[in-house]
Amino acid sequence: MTDKVLNLLGLAKRAGKITTGEELVIKTIQRQTAKFIFLANDASQNLNKKIIDKSNTYQIKTSTKYSQEELTKAIGSERKVLAVMDEGFAKKMENLLMQ
Repeated sequence: MTDKVLNLLGLAKRAGKITTGEELVIKTIQRQTAKFIFLANDASQNLNKKIIDKSNTYQIKTSTKYSQEELTKAIGSERKVLAVMDEGFAKKMENLLMQ
C-alpha cells in the first residue's frame, strides 16, 4: 500500500510548500512559518535533539514516523528533516498520521 502522507509530501514539494535541510528548517521554526516538521527516525541524536527542542519551544508538531530513505523517496532529494510551510498540507498530513 502506498503511504498517503508520503504522497502528499511529494505533492507539497512540487507545490513549493516544503523547506529542507537543518539550517533552513530551524529558521522556519523560529520564524514560525513551519506548520509541521518531518524528522527522519534514523537522524543523528544531535539533530534529533536540536529539532525536537526547537519544535517544542515554538509548539510545532513533529513526526518521526519515517526513515531518511522514505523521506528522500517522497521528495526526490536526500534529507533528514523537512518543514511543511502550508497550513492545509500540514493539517491533512497530521490527520492522516493520526489514523
